[in-house]
Amino acid sequence: MRLRLLSYNVHKCVGLDRRRKPGRIVEVINQTGADIVALQEVDLRLGRRPAALPLSLVEQHTDYHVPDFAPDSPSLGWHGQAILLRRGIEVRGIERITLPGLEPRGALLAEGSCGGVAFRVIGAHLGLIRRYRLMQMAAIRAAIGARAGMPTAILGDFNEWSSRNGMAPLTDAFHVHAPGRSFPAARPIAGLDRIALSPGWHLRDAGVHKTTLARIASDHLPVWADVRLSADG
Repeated sequence: MRLRLLSYNVHKCVGLDRRRKPGRIVEVINQTGADIVALQEVDLRLGRRPAALPLSLVEQHTDYHVPDFAPDSPSLGWHGQAILLRRGIEVRGIERITLPGLEPRGALLAEGSCGGVAFRVIGAHLGLIRRYRLMQMAAIRAAIGARAGMPTAILGDFNEWSSRNGMAPLTDAFHVHAPGRSFPAARPIAGLDRIALSPGWHLRDAGVHKTTLARIASDHLPVWADVRLSADG
């Protein structure tokens, strides 16, 4: 089963022109052709964190469904994050993972199946300080370890500027890929956005989505990975 994974920090749908245009974000996501999408900064920081990217816009103008990680909130997701799955991909379970650190952080975990193969995907937006990022990655590993074994992908804004260091809690079980420079969108110099794959996900290609619209829609560019999913590792 071949799939395209995507991670995209949408910056509360505020583009480099300082305009909040969620429709642009939806258009960029549709451009990528991704099957599984992890989004960061989809909600506003004020009050109960209403959605900067409205659920109705996703439902009416995309082919994705959105697991409800916060049913009692107006947010699209939880802690500013959401996972989008192309319709037809089955969701079997979801979990919220509270992450340690100075600022409130959380990761999203969704388990599902595609083509009869079970998988797990985690969306994460890690902290600005490496010490806490390492603790957050360890918390994600612990949450994975408490569940059944299956191919797992971690998608997100890892906030790590180094291409060599800072991934120690993951490297024994995951290949961590930085598909390319994705930040800042206008003139990217850093590969902050990563895709980590466990056995069962076979990387075929990866890159950064660099269209004219993507360069203005957010301060990050989306990163993608084309993978083959298999149950036998």
